[in-house]
Amino acid sequence: MSGPEVTQQDDGSRVFSDLYASLRRFAAVVAPVEVDPDDLLQEAVERALRHKPLTEFDDPGAYLRRTMLNLASNHRRRFAISRRAMLRFGTDSATATDAYPSDVSDLLQLPPAERAVLYLSEVEGYRYAEIGRMLGCSESAARKRALRGRRRLYVAVAGEVHGG
Repeated sequence: MSGPEVTQQDDGSRVFSDLYASLRRFAAVVAPVEVDPDDLLQEAVERALRHKPLTEFDDPGAYLRRTMLNLASNHRRRFAISRRAMLRFGTDSATATDAYPSDVSDLLQLPPAERAVLYLSEVEGYRYAEIGRMLGCSESAARKRALRGRRRLYVAVAGEVHGG
């Protein structure tokens, strides 16, 4: 390979390396416990590259975040179905989970979209309009997801504090 193909590949590598740390953190936030964040990111990049090179996306970071969020939601549904099937057939491994501090466990109970919005707003400092654009929803939908996520966390933490 030479000429424009090499340049486009180099540019794509540069785009990915510039975005990697932020995307990896995002993947760690939205991925179900059973899915390695690097695998989620790799799956998102692979899907994006099936369409076109990263350099041809208007906002490759937003596209990859939306893709990871959708993949995380799909994985979460698949794992929930598996856990229900295991419980139905009496398999003990369905109830065995890694032990995490309660605050992390509470966060992991949130749907990926709510976790994503809370992470992007509270940790990364994005505004809701930017979050909506990144995740493929409106600003008001991003605000609603954040509100629902905060309410769920409040109920979970209040229940723990009051012995619930």
